[in-house]
Amino acid sequence: MSVVFILVGISICLALFFLGAFIWSVKNGQYEDDYTPSVRILFEDELVKAKDHKEVKIKKSINKN
Repeated sequence: MSVVFILVGISICLALFFLGAFIWSVKNGQYEDDYTPSVRILFEDELVKAKDHKEVKIKKSINKN
């Protein structure tokens, strides 16, 4: 029965750690840009010729104004 108390304590500590990590990421602006991922699929990659005449894909960057 004492193992159950140990596992509950460990799970509460782990849950508090993940809650703290989530709060830290929100405060540091991790979830600020919710528009760019939704429109990224609409833009095609550009084909550019490199110096050795092979085509290379380069992704366009979306400028925020």
